[in-house]
Amino acid sequence: MTADGFFVKPGAGRPIGHQVTLKVGEVHTPNMLAVECRFAPGFDVGAHLHTTHEEIFYVLEGEVELFAFEPTVRTSEPGSWTNWESAGGDKVARATPGSVLYVPRGTPHGFRNPGLVPMRFLLVATPAGHENYQQDIADLLAAPPGDEKALQEAVAEIRRRHHTEQLTPAVPVPEDH
Repeated sequence: MTADGFFVKPGAGRPIGHQVTLKVGEVHTPNMLAVECRFAPGFDVGAHLHTTHEEIFYVLEGEVELFAFEPTVRTSEPGSWTNWESAGGDKVARATPGSVLYVPRGTPHGFRNPGLVPMRFLLVATPAGHENYQQDIADLLAAPPGDEKALQEAVAEIRRRHHTEQLTPAVPVPEDH
């Protein structure tokens, strides 16, 4: 049996929260994920790592500060990853449209929008399934505000369930930004 491919038009795909659009995922293939991401100025996903998949980031618009290496010293304060350095001297890079970052499984990495305008990138990962993590986080953050401690515990549980270790805190920006 052979399967046909498919075409996704610009602007099409399944929204995951307000910032991510699923283009290809588990519903299509167990092998790959492709999501288009858009984040406002100031957003910082925080340093983290995934134990089950690899990622490729392709910058489409704006500027993105990012890295993918094991730092000589890990610090846990918000935003501290922007000062990390690898044993080989690699530092956080500022990427512009057309830039690509490859992240091997188990490698610390992070990204943030240091610019004054929204940034947009295509994230391709293997295997598929990371969209479920993104959806769980989006659903949790869309719920009415509650106890901050309970929220952080819920986020930590979602990360554990989806094989993601958060190394520094994420720094979200207001939805209306």
